[in-house]
Amino acid sequence: MGKFVVKETKTGFTFRLVAGNGETIGTSEVYSSKDACLKGVESVRKNAPIANFEDQTAENPEKAVNPKFELYEDKAGEFRFRLTARNGEKILASEGYKAKASCKNGIESVRKNAPEAEVVVEE
Repeated sequence: MGKFVVKETKTGFTFRLVAGNGETIGTSEVYSSKDACLKGVESVRKNAPIANFEDQTAENPEKAVNPKFELYEDKAGEFRFRLTARNGEKILASEGYKAKASCKNGIESVRKNAPEAEVVVEE
């Protein structure tokens, strides 16, 4: 089972969604407070299972409505995804994947792990 790992940084708080195998699936932006960060976790939990899918690498990408996962190719040619909440805020971003199929698997992993993932606050 996955978990959300909340950690304080020099500039605020962030979280990572980590799969059962210990791999990081996605990371958050930096939040100004622990409370705001925990609200971000709840937003991922709520939005991930119902999020639409938008493949921005497709020839004629169809725009999806929020909440949505956006799959895109970065400048280095790697595939990434980000989860956008209903209000348009980016709430989770992935690392780069060499293969598009692996990126899609990452999205499915978020959908599967986020709703039931425990929250661990690192001190």
